[in-house]
Amino acid sequence: MAEEAIFEFLHSEIVNYTLTKENSKENDLSTLEYIGFTTGYRIIERLTREWPRFKDELDTMKFICTDFWSSIYRKQIDNLRTNHQGVYVLQDNAFRFLTRLSSGSQYLEHAPKFVAFTCGLVRGGLANLGITSTVTAEVQTMPSCKFHIQVNRA
Repeated sequence: MAEEAIFEFLHSEIVNYTLTKENSKENDLSTLEYIGFTTGYRIIERLTREWPRFKDELDTMKFICTDFWSSIYRKQIDNLRTNHQGVYVLQDNAFRFLTRLSSGSQYLEHAPKFVAFTCGLVRGGLANLGITSTVTAEVQTMPSCKFHIQVNRA
C-alpha cells in the first residue's frame, strides 16, 4: 500500500517539475510523455524477460492491458476495443491519477497533465515489443480515461 502512495506522489512531482520549469509551456507535455516512454521501455524489458514472443499485435495489446497495466496500476484495463486495422482503445474507468482530482467539468482542462506520462508508458512498452505507435488520451468524464493507440505501419 505504501508503494502505491509513493508512486502517486512521485508522479505528481514529475508533473509539477516538468510543467514549472522556466522554459516550459503549460501545454507542452512532451517531456512528461518522454519520461513515460523511457520508463515503459524499461519496464517491458523486465516483464517480458521470461516470456516467449507474442503471436500477433492483438496478443501484444492483451498483454499491455493485463500484465503490463497490472504491474504499474495494480489493476487491469477495464475495456479493450479494436477495429482490427491498427486502432486500439484501452479504457480505464477509474484511472489512478485522475481519481484524486475533483470530478467537476472545470478540472477536465487539467487532465492531460496527468495522462501524458501514461501515454508515454504505453508507447514505450509497445516500442520495445516492436510496435511503433501513436498514443493519445481522452478524458470526457472524470476519472474515466480512454487511451487511443494508432499502430504505425510502414
